[in-house]
Amino acid sequence: MIAPHIAEKLGFYVYAYIDPRDGAIFYVGKGVSNRAFAHLDDRSESEKVVRIAAIRAAGREPQIDFIAYGLASDDEACRIEAALIDVLPNLTNKVRGIAACRMTLEEAKAHFAAEVAEITEPALLIRINRLYRSTMSALELYEATRGIWVIGADRRQRARLAMPVFNGVVREVYEIESWHRAATTQYTTRTFRPENIPSRWEFVGRPAGDELRNRYRYKRFEFPQGLQSPIVGVNL
Repeated sequence: MIAPHIAEKLGFYVYAYIDPRDGAIFYVGKGVSNRAFAHLDDRSESEKVVRIAAIRAAGREPQIDFIAYGLASDDEACRIEAALIDVLPNLTNKVRGIAACRMTLEEAKAHFAAEVAEITEPALLIRINRLYRSTMSALELYEATRGIWVIGADRRQRARLAMPVFNGVVREVYEIESWHRAATTQYTTRTFRPENIPSRWEFVGRPAGDELRNRYRYKRFEFPQGLQSPIVGVNL
């Protein structure tokens, strides 16, 4: 644990968990005070916890390094955390940091110069800021978009399209084929905790045709300020 006078000096920081058996960074996080040590008592079934257990089974403890410290704000720590998650391989982090960092050239053009999307079809715009990575595969993007959501029957029945939005830019366009109870259809790249499943839904669909994709992909869509829901319905 960190003594109070040391915690005061560290301020906002970004930390890494390192496997002493091979020197690999396997988790990155941010925090203040004793946040960096909280994972040592985690009892979930996450990949991170499994890795810590394996290290301890080998008679070792994970090494904890402070990557950046004395930061001005939590926002600054968020950006550094997100940048590290984007570029470091084989991390056990389930979600990316919430700040935008790494972009391809195409994404940068979209983010800073995209036209506003003028949506004419019944559509769901789904904010996936915490799951999105610039390097994610087409399947990962689809599975991050299609579930699992709290959404009423009316919106489910009326929506024709679903569009994942990261940092205010539409990343893909899917045609919705059917809706199902959460975690009742197969996922390849995601798992869910049982407590997150009740009362939620997921859709099955396919990438939209070129006309719709060219019309909406990499166009801007801003969620209403202060909106807590990750989903906005348009023309429903």
